[in-house]
Amino acid sequence: MKKIILSVTLILTFLMSCNQSQNNQNNQSKGGDEMDTRVFKIYTNIEMKKVKFKNRYGIEIAGDLYLPENYTNQKNPAIVVSGPFGAVKEQASWLYAQEMATYGFVALAFDPSFTGESGGDVRNTSSPDIFTEDYSAAVDYLGLLDYVDRNRIGAIGICGLSGMAITAAGTDTRIKAVATLSMYDMSRDMSKGHQDYYTPEQRRKIREYLSEQRWKDAESKTYALGNHEPTFDANNNIQASAMVVPEELPENADPVFAAFYNYYAKRAYHPRAINFVTSWTATMPVSFWNFPLMANIKDVSPTPILLVAGDRAHSRYYSEDVYKEALEPKELLIIEDADHVDLYDNMEKIPFEKLSQFFTENLK
Repeated sequence: MKKIILSVTLILTFLMSCNQSQNNQNNQSKGGDEMDTRVFKIYTNIEMKKVKFKNRYGIEIAGDLYLPENYTNQKNPAIVVSGPFGAVKEQASWLYAQEMATYGFVALAFDPSFTGESGGDVRNTSSPDIFTEDYSAAVDYLGLLDYVDRNRIGAIGICGLSGMAITAAGTDTRIKAVATLSMYDMSRDMSKGHQDYYTPEQRRKIREYLSEQRWKDAESKTYALGNHEPTFDANNNIQASAMVVPEELPENADPVFAAFYNYYAKRAYHPRAINFVTSWTATMPVSFWNFPLMANIKDVSPTPILLVAGDRAHSRYYSEDVYKEALEPKELLIIEDADHVDLYDNMEKIPFEKLSQFFTENLK
């Protein structure tokens, strides 16, 4: 078990690591050109509009709004989509939004604050509170559209945005149903490590490191980049610096690392993403230590929850644990022969029919 945990920890270190070339540093800006930079197949029958709206902190959120055919003829149900953590709306979330539009939903994929094309003065940082607020801000936007039924709005969270989608559904009763795919609880992940492997001593060392890093940032008047999940060497010394992403997949790479690499660095590469392009700010985990995302999981009820995970996903335990803690109505769907990343873009594995059924039944 220790060997498995160490392997996954090293994978996560690479996953959130930083390519520090000048070209990639330039990609940290929030701006973008007018080119269509979506990374998967675009459906010509689904209209997409680029939109912007503000959350209650005044941060401007950038979104891509996907519209079903004949959407102007009726009041339509709607879905808010975001994730994975460190991805941009042109990757997995737009694939989900576009596909859900084919089932008759108005679907909004958005970049969370401080990332992608969204606003926020400090780039590549995160806050579980603000990311959760971004979901509610997206609901604000959708509910004001003439062709959306504001009483039929749901939410989808992919990977690390799942915790924010669920938390938003626990406080914002306008969200009538919530579904997660390949869930990660980022608060638990950052404060306890994969499968909760951090010892009390290691947790203390991480807090000391984050506190010291704040002094360094204050003195330099900049925000250094780092690893959102520090690791420890054989002598139990903390390792938290950002690392360079390999240009090619190493031989005999761990299957989990290989899956992430082939997605973010190859078939779904996007220059505005954080994963495999740059890194989060080093002190970003402070917010997640302070804000345990699943603390109010029981408040989500009676809003229905659908949790979807691959049977081979290293993250499967997050969905299973949330399912145990959540109150009814709830459902856990395990996809056969699927890993974590399969639910990002594998159209043969993502259960879109089930998602459509779930939201159709619960957005009435």
